[in-house]
Amino acid sequence: MTSFADLGLSAPILRALEDVGYEQPSPIQEQAIPPLLKGHDIIGQAQTGSGKTAAFGIPLMEYVDPEIRETQALVLTPTRELCIQVTQALRTYGARKGIDVVAVFGGAPIRTQQAQLRAGGHVVVGTVGRVMDLLSRASLVLHSCRYVVLDEADEMLDLGFIEDVEKILASSPSSRQTALFSATMPPPIRALAERYLYDPVTVKVVTQTLTVDTVEQFRVEVAASDKAVKLAEVLAQERPTQAIVFVRTKIRCDQLGRLLKDKGMNVRALHGDLSQGQRDGVMLAFKGGRVPILVATDVAARGLDISTVTHVVNFDVPASPDVYVHRIGRTGRVGRSGRAVTFVESRQQRELEAIEQHIGMALTPWAPGVRVEPAPVTERPRRHDKPKITRTGEGPWTTLLVSAGRADGLEPADLVHAVSSQAGLDGEAIRDVRVLERFSFVSVPAREAGRVISAVEGHEVAGARLAVEAVQA
Repeated sequence: MTSFADLGLSAPILRALEDVGYEQPSPIQEQAIPPLLKGHDIIGQAQTGSGKTAAFGIPLMEYVDPEIRETQALVLTPTRELCIQVTQALRTYGARKGIDVVAVFGGAPIRTQQAQLRAGGHVVVGTVGRVMDLLSRASLVLHSCRYVVLDEADEMLDLGFIEDVEKILASSPSSRQTALFSATMPPPIRALAERYLYDPVTVKVVTQTLTVDTVEQFRVEVAASDKAVKLAEVLAQERPTQAIVFVRTKIRCDQLGRLLKDKGMNVRALHGDLSQGQRDGVMLAFKGGRVPILVATDVAARGLDISTVTHVVNFDVPASPDVYVHRIGRTGRVGRSGRAVTFVESRQQRELEAIEQHIGMALTPWAPGVRVEPAPVTERPRRHDKPKITRTGEGPWTTLLVSAGRADGLEPADLVHAVSSQAGLDGEAIRDVRVLERFSFVSVPAREAGRVISAVEGHEVAGARLAVEAVQA
């Protein structure tokens, strides 16, 4: 079996991977890392959870020279959530080389980000809008940027960012190396690749191998007028720990969210028309386990990486088989099983057949019955996109008070990174991060609280030495 050492990585990068418990490359990493190390442009088609952040992040860290105090690499992401997640991972991969990774995204003070860029910034991870803003202010200069990554390119298309992406690419050197990663490859994304990538190597991970083995898949034949009533029945019978209900439109998302609330369910809606603050609130509530049911559009739910999601319900049949696989990949994660239920109207048999042909199996008719409890399975030897050793996110939680806040230049991503890197916790075991003016809060599993306090106490972040204590209930 291939190891990371077999891929020709340097000693500092191999040590960083050992630090976080990476043992063997995932398929996307095994296929993408060698051509990227050789300087080729690449098109990677892979779902979230396949290990694509490490696939582009590891070669990126090999490329960057920490002695050159200029921006040498840029990673574009469609959302701030993905921006923070990628930043955390890249900081881990580059820890042994002393590489400075700066996150820039909307909803945070731009002056703080400008100061971080002035102080260094070998690698910049940013949302499209904030990167454009910093470029227009000459706070971000790409003259020395030789490595550009477009992460979740299809979501950038869905959000209307492609024109700005092209402007950013035009602002970087024509001799750059470019990596484009996307779960799906619609025509506009293919056209973008043809215009801006030079003789790219294409790497594709077969989608069904990522999800089908861990997700039980069902169909419900239902009339359009009866779908809402049927959804309430399915949720009552399945009793999910957490469920994502996917719909096609923002209007349907709001309507269905209100309908389920009227039936007494604890539910929130997530779609692109919400403000960033509203989206953050919904995401934190869902990830923290305070909301069991999330009604969401495809764009809003991209990048959701929450291991406690037990069910996915396709209230509207997905627009394509690839989207179907991407949706049901929100459950059955981190060695757990999951259940997916798809509502099918009589006029949608052709879409159903396309999905079944794509995944190589027929969906089972759903009927009320005994609920199958999602249970952990034997840990897999291959670790993917997580920058730290996984701890289960079950059981009681303890809130910790941290003696630094916004006034000290602390950001949520910095706090998450400090806890994960010092205490070895996975992102799913770090919840409810709140950075206030002078201090911050973060919740961790109660059984890990003492160890986290010992590990993080005295650690320096953004020039502030942290003091940590448990908040008494």
